[in-house]
Amino acid sequence: MALRVSVVAPARVALLVAFGACSSSPTASNKPGPGALADGGDAAATDGEAATSDAGADAQASSNWDWVGVVGTGQSLSVGAFGTPINATTQPYHNLKLSLGFATVPPFDPTAAGLSMVPLVEPVRTLAQTYPSAYPFNIYGETPHTAMADEITSLVQQATPGGDYVTVHTVVGEDGQAMSVIDKTATEMDTGMMSTGRAYAATLFEAAAIARLATAAKKTYGVGAIVITHGESDAGNSAYESALVQLWSDYNEDLSAITGQTKSIPMFVSQQESVPAGMGFTSASTLAEWRVGVDHPGDIVCTGPKYQYPYAAADTTSVHLSTAGYEALGEKYGEVFFQKVVSGQDWQPLQPTAATRAGSVVTVQFHVPVEPLAWDDTFPSPHPTGYPQWTAGRGFEVLLNGAPVTIASVAIAGDSVQITCGSDVSTGTVTVGYAYTADGAPMPGGTARWGSLRDSDPFVGSTTQTAQPNYCVSFSMPVP
Repeated sequence: MALRVSVVAPARVALLVAFGACSSSPTASNKPGPGALADGGDAAATDGEAATSDAGADAQASSNWDWVGVVGTGQSLSVGAFGTPINATTQPYHNLKLSLGFATVPPFDPTAAGLSMVPLVEPVRTLAQTYPSAYPFNIYGETPHTAMADEITSLVQQATPGGDYVTVHTVVGEDGQAMSVIDKTATEMDTGMMSTGRAYAATLFEAAAIARLATAAKKTYGVGAIVITHGESDAGNSAYESALVQLWSDYNEDLSAITGQTKSIPMFVSQQESVPAGMGFTSASTLAEWRVGVDHPGDIVCTGPKYQYPYAAADTTSVHLSTAGYEALGEKYGEVFFQKVVSGQDWQPLQPTAATRAGSVVTVQFHVPVEPLAWDDTFPSPHPTGYPQWTAGRGFEVLLNGAPVTIASVAIAGDSVQITCGSDVSTGTVTVGYAYTADGAPMPGGTARWGSLRDSDPFVGSTTQTAQPNYCVSFSMPVP
């Protein structure tokens, strides 16, 4: 069976802050990076239950802002499609969002009367009643942002009891829209309640409005991270990695011009695992969402895949997360934000670093955030029907000269996985993948592509109270 690449049209951080210091031992493979320390933070004491995580290892950070902005863009998963019922209706900390009040937008006037800062709760704004629907009517359910914000504050309080960290969230994504509709080049299509193309302009509007309101409140404000939850509509876009880099670059230039900040704003990307779902199809955007973090380390961070999260039972397409899924995704974003932005440490996902072959064995070496590697035996075997050659692979896939090769077994060996094939693969063109090829049917309660390789991160989300190890990214790579 030949594999097919899809073409899909657009359709959908002692903390050196005013409040004290702490430290703990770093994990074996998640040691602090050499980069400059990041901005952030407020210094008011607050209540809230701390999460369990290794993310606070040797945390050292300077705090230059009272309000730390987080920009959330993307398509349907960024705005909570199928994320009902909505659970995060109260704010246990001091995290904020912009309220439009009685202001009418567009036009995007950051000086408009009626704009104010309010506690961050879900829904972020009034729920959309149409499709498509752009800012400010772009929210379809519970987004990952409240869980993300609360996770960041919880981790700071775990690291420094009595501390606080206030994030201010801007959510501008548009359900079903490709990168060309949410980036700087987008042309607004003003059709009333079914408009498109406002995501980028809305980001700059909110940043300018929040900056003004921060000044009025005698607070400082800067943007700590850009989060993009996207890619389904660009599954066939071979230039998607370049588009992500351009979006990061444009946001850095335009947001810094508003806030006056000089440090680079990182962008967090999570992989889409859903589109296309047909048997044999792969996704260019899924691969790009991993590769962009490898090719642009420090600036863009892949936070990992999304196949491990619960998907919405009501969504027959197996594309959208459930409310619990969005909260878990937000917690993972929060963990990575704490490590990267608050702690000023490097963070990389569970990802391959090299592949070799000898005889019938392909060996893939990994960067493991928290050792050891492990299998998640709660997942069903991937490729149960479409590619029976790979059923024993636990998500791994091997191709020889473009054709599927039978996988007899897979075994963890330190920070590597050894894939024993049913035949010799020492000659010819060999490619190894993982959670990359769709089988034509989704995992029950899940999505189209998945695997069972994970690390041993003890992180437990403060909202869901569920364990969140890091799962291996979806990938495909040649084997020399």
